[in-house]
Amino acid sequence: MKSGKRKVIYGVRASGTLTSGWRRSIGLLCLIFSAAITSPAQDVQPATNAVGGFQTLFSFNGTNGQYPELNFVQGLDGNLYGTTNNGGTPGPGTVFKVTQSGTLTTVYNFCAQVNCTDGSYPMELGFLALDTDGSLYGTTQGGGTNGFGTIFKITPGGNLTTLYSFCSQPNCVDQGLPYSGVVRGADGNFYGVTPGGGLSGPLCGPSPDGITCGTVYKITPQGAFRIIYSFCSQANCTDGSVPIGQLVSGADGNLYGTTSSGGGHGLGTIFKITLSGKLTTLHSFDPAAGQGGCQVPCAPMIQATNGNFYGTDFYGGGSGTFFEITPAGGFTTLYNFCSQPNCTDGAFPMGIVQGTDKSIYGVTAWGGSGPGYSGAGTLFKISPAGSLTTLHTFNSTDGSQPSGLVQATNGRFYGETEAGDGTIFSFSVGLGPFVETLPTLGKVGELIRILGTNLTSVTGVSFNGTPAAFRVVSGSLILAAVPTGATSGLVTVTTPAGTLKSNTRFVIVP
Repeated sequence: MKSGKRKVIYGVRASGTLTSGWRRSIGLLCLIFSAAITSPAQDVQPATNAVGGFQTLFSFNGTNGQYPELNFVQGLDGNLYGTTNNGGTPGPGTVFKVTQSGTLTTVYNFCAQVNCTDGSYPMELGFLALDTDGSLYGTTQGGGTNGFGTIFKITPGGNLTTLYSFCSQPNCVDQGLPYSGVVRGADGNFYGVTPGGGLSGPLCGPSPDGITCGTVYKITPQGAFRIIYSFCSQANCTDGSVPIGQLVSGADGNLYGTTSSGGGHGLGTIFKITLSGKLTTLHSFDPAAGQGGCQVPCAPMIQATNGNFYGTDFYGGGSGTFFEITPAGGFTTLYNFCSQPNCTDGAFPMGIVQGTDKSIYGVTAWGGSGPGYSGAGTLFKISPAGSLTTLHTFNSTDGSQPSGLVQATNGRFYGETEAGDGTIFSFSVGLGPFVETLPTLGKVGELIRILGTNLTSVTGVSFNGTPAAFRVVSGSLILAAVPTGATSGLVTVTTPAGTLKSNTRFVIVP
């Protein structure tokens, strides 16, 4: 359990009461070519720690950060970037980078400016967003000009710019205090949510369930901020309220997310919203169906290669669930955690990611070794149909309370644990290297960043089979122009060692 930390954000339960942090809640339950870029049937297989090559790469000690949060993002330089929600010097959190072999460097210590105008306590349930110039965008839960947190931009070299301080608008309709970070939209702007505030009155006013409402906002790379949707705009908050989890940018160009309250049953919703702010409620979490909703904590959903979205419900079924929802709103609970004796399959799932083998990988914050919820957590693989395999059971000596996973372009998975001061780990299931594109959609002629590993000897790039002009910038980055005649599909990079394919389809837009 975290201690010594200023908790400035809401911890929301279904009843609408506020807690002081999600870990406590658990405890209670148990560019251009010439320019170089610088640098419901449950099928459970037995658990085993012999699979995958688990490695603890780094242990935090407080002075270099404390409580790393949720997920990494791979930068243009091939390093992984993340935040700690506490620790560092003077103490309210850091931005760090870590090589794929585990060497960590502190990029920035928050509250380095007088009165913490640069922010404090970076996002607790989110991840940094990567822009095409290599800059990273994120949020803080405290500090800033008004003490309600910030939206920031930071270069890999540590040059931080505060783009916006929350609660800068009349009546604090932009209340801030965000749990999660921002996501890059198809238009190149960034989008996020706040759990409070809204345009319907001072602090949005109390909603029918006794909780302030929340917003979806847009911010440009230059810092122009605008609220594009205020929750609880519909009678009885059927559109939801108090969004917590980070938004997901869908392949259709829309944004998808969750709320932790409101909706048809009071436990929150899953929604779709256009970049202009038109919101559609896709699903209302239903307690009668064993759904707990996206309460604190709430990890972001992912969109899989089949086009459907997958997510984890931390409290659903008592110990968490894994669910699927189609873009049209068809919702299915695929797996209930802690369904095995002594919770060997884990309890309280957190962040997930789809691997290049199409399986989904994730972690549970507790369970694994029982009895009950006393275990230190698990790392699991689950198919899109809900067949789960426990790959690793944490034992505290190798970390405890993992919070998320990402697959780097070398094929390995990387994640963080939070108990103690926290650790960084890697895990392999034998998947090979791949490439990923930034962005994942574009027009003919647009320059696309292709991220990978050992790219210096690339001999060809194609977009769904159509050859493209390209330039190798570094061993981790290629610039390629979307060729005339290209169609949506995988991007392929040819090297002397073999062919690398992108982890997702690249979508050609008009």
